Amino acid sequence: MRLPPYAERLQAVLELEQGRHRVIMAAGPHVTGRPGFLHGGAISGLLELAAFVALYEAIGEPGTIRVKPINVTIDFRKGGMLTKTIARGDVIRLGTRIANVEATAWQPESKKPIAVARMNFLIGREQGGLNRR
Repeated sequence: MRLPPYAERLQAVLELEQGRHRVIMAAGPHVTGRPGFLHGGAISGLLELAAFVALYEAIGEPGTIRVKPINVTIDFRKGGMLTKTIARGDVIRLGTRIANVEATAWQPESKKPIAVARMNFLIGREQGGLNRR
């Protein structure tokens, strides 16, 4: 599985754990918001990456099926410290045209997330299906 180009800007990488991928983002000036904390946009980007990874794990490689985000809701639960941040997505529902995915970001304990995102995706299964009616 390959991450999109903006993952490189976040210095995010994939890690395989127990047969599932999770996305890990390194801390640094490239993701700093207010002094000592991660920028909310960086956390949001990490959550979006984790949601896409979970969805592609569930439905297949990006070349065969196209997905397009419909909406995203992010709950920031506490400030992200400038340290390694981990995110993982879970597909809640996978239909023929719509998927619901929840992604969670934490540091260092998964039971204490710093942010949670819920994303809905439109799934295009036919060639060029997302732009055709």
